[in-house]
Amino acid sequence: MPKLVFFYGTLMTPFNRTGRTGIDRHLVYKGRGTITAALFDLGIYPAAVPDPDSQVWGEVYEMTHPVIVLRALDELEGYRPSELEASLYTRRLTPVTMEDGAVVSASAYFYNATLGRAERIPSGDYLEYLRVR
Repeated sequence: MPKLVFFYGTLMTPFNRTGRTGIDRHLVYKGRGTITAALFDLGIYPAAVPDPDSQVWGEVYEMTHPVIVLRALDELEGYRPSELEASLYTRRLTPVTMEDGAVVSASAYFYNATLGRAERIPSGDYLEYLRVR
């Protein structure tokens, strides 16, 4: 069972994080890092999709009770392991490069639907993107 989780959107610290209600007490902040993916603006939240030529910035948390945290996040992200085609996001273990250069494995949620006309966020940093808009 993975012990780390990576947040790159509205579950990060600066947001209201109502989606983290009930799991915050099971999360310990470990730092910022990047995953190999591209980031898109879906309007009310962002979407990361795997992309070998891009990076997405986010926060890494240690889960003190991974089963509880991942069950809640799966529900929030619309991830159904037994119905991948019907899942809005899919969860996968992915390498995260921390700011100090260390590489760790963390669960991350990748968008699993069509992007339509979603705007690409070139910096890969949702917080920076919102600040400059």
